Amino acid sequence: MDSAEYERKIAFRFAAFDQDGNGYIDRADFSAAAARLLTEFGTTARCDKGQALYTGAEALWQGMAGIADVDGDQRVTRAEFVGGAVKRLRDNPERFAEIARPFLRAALAVADRDNEGAASVPAVERALRVLGATPETAAFAAQSLDADHEGKVAEDAVVAAFADYFTVIAPDA
Repeated sequence: MDSAEYERKIAFRFAAFDQDGNGYIDRADFSAAAARLLTEFGTTARCDKGQALYTGAEALWQGMAGIADVDGDQRVTRAEFVGGAVKRLRDNPERFAEIARPFLRAALAVADRDNEGAASVPAVERALRVLGATPETAAFAAQSLDADHEGKVAEDAVVAAFADYFTVIAPDA
């Protein structure tokens, strides 16, 4: 595995977290992502699902800051993200997945309109678009997450895919 290629990929992933495009990742990026998901699915912030999503977003931010905020300024720059990701995520992608699990679980619950414990493929596609994926990428990813082809996406599939997205090297991915 070429380190420069890995760093390039992780740097590209930085944009997925930098929701407002201001050049750094901070708590506001995670809160904004949660707010957009709630709006997309017509869920209020004060309900159980809304509270769980904000709590998960905060946990994900705290985990990200713990991994990458080298100078402790409560902002993760692209350089910090690349350094933190390369240093910590490559060696332990499962840890990163577990940091993200509360947010991903809550996001799936928001998208799971019938409360069956898994979100429909179209709902996952909508959520991915809201979080910044292109329509083509969102459609492909949502379909890929439906391992049993029953039209539903379960938490474990999303958590594993999230970890892979940020830690597995793939050409131009």
